[in-house]
Parts: sequence; structure tokens; C-alpha cells
Amino acid sequence: MSITLDQVTKRYQGSPVVNDVSLEVGEGEFYVLLGPSGSGKSTLLRAIAGLTGVDHGRIALHGNDVTHVSARQRGVGLVFQNYALFRHMTVGENIEFALKVRRMKAAERRERRKELLRLVALEGMDDRLPTQLSGGQQQRVAVARALAHKPPVLLLDEPFGALDAKIREELRRTIRQVQRELKITTVLVTHDQEEAFALADRIGVMNLGRLLESGKPDELYARPATRFVATFLGAANLLLARQTEQGIRFGTTPVNARRVEKLDGGREQEVVAVLRPEEVELAPTRDNLRTNFIANGIVEEAVFTGALERMRVRMADGAANAHIGTHSSNGHHSPTALLDVTRTQHEQRLFPVTIGQTVAIGVRRIHVLPTPLSSYTAYGADEAACERLAQHPLLVELANRMKTRIIKRVESALAAGVATASAPVSGVAVISGGPNSAEQLQWLLQNGAGEVLVLPTHSASPQRVLIHWAEDSARRSTLAVAASLLRHVAAEAVYVGILPEGSGEAQRPFGVRTLLDARSEAQAVHGLEMRTELRFGAAAEELQRQLSDSEAPMLILGVSDPAQLRHTFGALFAAGAPYPLMVVYRPGRDSEGVSE
Repeated sequence: MSITLDQVTKRYQGSPVVNDVSLEVGEGEFYVLLGPSGSGKSTLLRAIAGLTGVDHGRIALHGNDVTHVSARQRGVGLVFQNYALFRHMTVGENIEFALKVRRMKAAERRERRKELLRLVALEGMDDRLPTQLSGGQQQRVAVARALAHKPPVLLLDEPFGALDAKIREELRRTIRQVQRELKITTVLVTHDQEEAFALADRIGVMNLGRLLESGKPDELYARPATRFVATFLGAANLLLARQTEQGIRFGTTPVNARRVEKLDGGREQEVVAVLRPEEVELAPTRDNLRTNFIANGIVEEAVFTGALERMRVRMADGAANAHIGTHSSNGHHSPTALLDVTRTQHEQRLFPVTIGQTVAIGVRRIHVLPTPLSSYTAYGADEAACERLAQHPLLVELANRMKTRIIKRVESALAAGVATASAPVSGVAVISGGPNSAEQLQWLLQNGAGEVLVLPTHSASPQRVLIHWAEDSARRSTLAVAASLLRHVAAEAVYVGILPEGSGEAQRPFGVRTLLDARSEAQAVHGLEMRTELRFGAAAEELQRQLSDSEAPMLILGVSDPAQLRHTFGALFAAGAPYPLMVVYRPGRDSEGVSE
């Protein structure tokens, strides 16, 4: 591999802006780091270049560890957004600058300059000053200068951001041609999705300092694993559905399972489905649809954009409640269920529509995200308690970042001790932390909850998330939930393996093996990078000690028997935990799949 990153972390003022990023970029590959402003992509690029140090992890170029090697000795080519040309030097002198520093002979410099100007289509402009060039031409000179000393790696930090659309497209084409001709390993940082699709062999999407997903552009677009990637790479409608043995169901409407992606497992549960606007069909009636009917709707908006018509259709029927793409600032689900729809001119001619018209909505293809965290249900003994919990800052933050909803459910059984819940548990159950939280948590698990989030009254967004499971049967599900949650908080992840006090040296290799297996599974199956620690002692006491020593901690705890909460981990609930706690419960053998 040309570039190898292993758990690279960079902190500013104690907070990770690059958070345990591991990545491999192949020889001659064009890799694009894509993400919003503040996602950590430019910091990561600067770390590869050697312009900023790292607080943890390893960086290797062509198999050589360069983590502590200076930028100049790494020999990479770097192109910035602002060109960074020497204004007093001509084009030729700018290109030859790095060669002069390396004491290359004048004849060889001129030959190399001539070759580079041909590559970037600027022949004959050797004697011009940067001020005599357009923005696009200056950026071509910057690329040529970066390539002058034949670097093994080319790094591009949003080089097209200051250019207009036409010049940007031409320069993209030039850089891609140069990269293919020279077969140079290239990493481009951008927040422009069109740019990433046009250039990348592979795309890595970053958010909150984490590398969420990495893959070929078409694969990430068609089959994203996370909500963020689904909505960041183009438009996407997010819908809640029920997974059943027959397929999936939106509201009261079943969708033909043969027409959607195959779903893993037969356990009925709430899932998050992605519906791309171009996969939606509109027809005058349900009988006129050639695809799966999901709901009726009313056309709210139609915008002609040339080749395409972009529409927004208000969903009706039971499917309206499935829509989670819009939500208010307090995390509550918005009653406005507007579905984004894109139609070609051919589709427009076949079925012209007007604002306010009632239509039948069909779907050609649905992609179900492999996330165990779908929505949140705030439980309380009365309406006031539910409302307070639904307004909890951390819960609102999670719901907003996950683009999902919070619903409230008054459950008198939480206080009365009634054996059975009034309605089936859906999504992640949320309760307030306190003296009775252990009993309430156990009651929810016995009534069908798979994940329960316990929130103290005062708890900030976590900075360090500890992960532990009581038995190996809960391992995969716990990792899946941890991966899904950690993609939405800027926190470091640490798996804590605990062996009983007095375990001899013979048990230490087993403990280390457990750590390695946990990290390997987290990476390969769930796309989660995490640290690992091995401790000795009683599980609850050791976890309590680690939580007390951490700033703004959170615990994700996996169990396969509700009784474990009281017998094994009772100390964690003794006085009402002051930190957020997510309990993951899977009875018996763990059969969960990959995570968001």
C-alpha cells in the first residue's frame, strides 16, 4: 500500500478532530476524502503530509513509517486551495523551485518543466507571472510544481474551491488525466460530492473526526451503511419500517419483499430504509403503478431543472408516520412528511402533474440500513416525565445527528410494577437515570427492548465511550450498537476487557487475544475503530473505576441475561449513575448483523 494509516488521532484542546482513523490507499489509486466542514479531512491530509503532528497512531508511506518524519523528508506533493505560488517568480521558476532546492542540473530542470507544462496544458507560458494567469491556470501551475520532484504521493486540499464551475470541471479532467498517466497515488480532500464522484477510484466519507465508510463511489451511493453517508452522497429519503418475515412494511402498507434488497434475519424489528428520489414512481392511481405501492400523496412542490424535474410530495396514509427525514430542532419528529422525488423528462411527459394533485407513490428499490439504532422512545411514568426526558440535550443531539425521531410514551407500569407493557417497545427505549433505573431497565428488557439508554438529568455529550460485554454471546450486538452510536458523537471508543482478579500469567494471553479479536471484528464487521484495554478485577468495580477516571464518559454494556444487571453490575446503579449508559440485550446466541 502507498499510504497506511493506523488509528491516527489528532486532538485540539483535548477534543479529537481526527478520531482513530485507519485507512489504506493503494499504489496509483485516486482516493477522495469527502465530508462537511469541520469533519477532520483537511487535518488528516496535513497529518499525512507531515504539516501537523498526531497524538496517537501511525502513518506509513510505501511501507516506511513516517509518523515522526518531517514534511520535507516525506517527499509528498501538496496542492492547496489558494494556489500558494511565488508571485515574484515566473511559471517556469515556480515549477523549477523544488528542483533547484534538490540541486538538479539546469538542463534536467528545463526538460522536466517542459514535460510538466505539457501535462497540465500550459505549453509556452514559462515566462508569465502568476498575476497574468487565470485562477484555473494558476492552479494548474500549482499542480505542476507539486509534481516536479516526482513525489510518490500527491495530496490535494480542496484545489478547486475558488474556481467557477466550468474551469473547475476542466481542471478536474486535467488532474485525472495527469494522475492516470503518471500513476501517482493521490488523495483529494473535498466537500463537493460531484467532484468526488467524478475523480475517485474510492471515496472515504468523514464526519465528526471519524472515517465512516470507504468504498467505490457507486457502491457507497447504492448501498450506504450509515445514515450520514446516505444523506450526504446525494439526496435521500429516510423512512422507518418494520422488518417482517414477508419483507418490510411502511405503516399499514406491506412492500413486496421480492422487489427490495434481501433482509438479514427473520426477527421482526424496526429498521431504517433509504429511498433515493430517482427510485420513486408517481402515478394517478395505485393500479397504474408498475412498482411497489407505499402510499398516496399530494404534490406540494415541482421545480423544472432542465433534464430533471424535482418534486416534493406530502405522504398520506399510514406511511406518513414512517418518514423521519425531517425533524424539528428539539429532536421531535416533524408532522410534515415530504418525500423528495426526481423525474426524467420522459416520466414527466407520461404523467404530467400539478401542484395539489393527489398521486399514488411507488418505489423501484429500497435499501435497508444495517443499523440497530432506528429511533428513540422516551419512557416516563407520566406526561411531564416523558417531556423532560424528550428534551434532554444529549438525546436531542443524538436524534438530530441520526436524523431520526423521539416519541414519548407514558408507561405507568414503570412505577406500578405491572408485569406487561401497554404496547410493544420500538426503537431504543430511553429512561431517566436515578435510584430506580436498574429496575426500570430490567422491566424494559423483559418486555422486548433490545437497547435501553439511561440518561442522568445532567450529562453532556460523551468524550470517552467505554464498551464492555458480560458474555461473548453479546459481543457482536454490543459492537454493532457501539459503532452506530459512535458515528454520531465526537468521542473516543475504548473496549475494556476484564479478567477476574488473581488470573495468572497463563490467562493473560487469552485476555490479549480477546482484545485483538474484539478490535478485528469491530473493524471488519462494523467499521468501528476503537482502542482496547485489559483490566483485572470485578467487572462492575473495574468499570466504575474507569468511568470515574474519564472526563465526560459513557458506558455501552452488553448482556445476554437481564439478571446480570443486578447480580453482576449492581454497583453501577447503586446511587444512580452520573454518566449515560446504553444497555444492549440479546438473549442467548447473538445473531445480529453489521451496524450503521
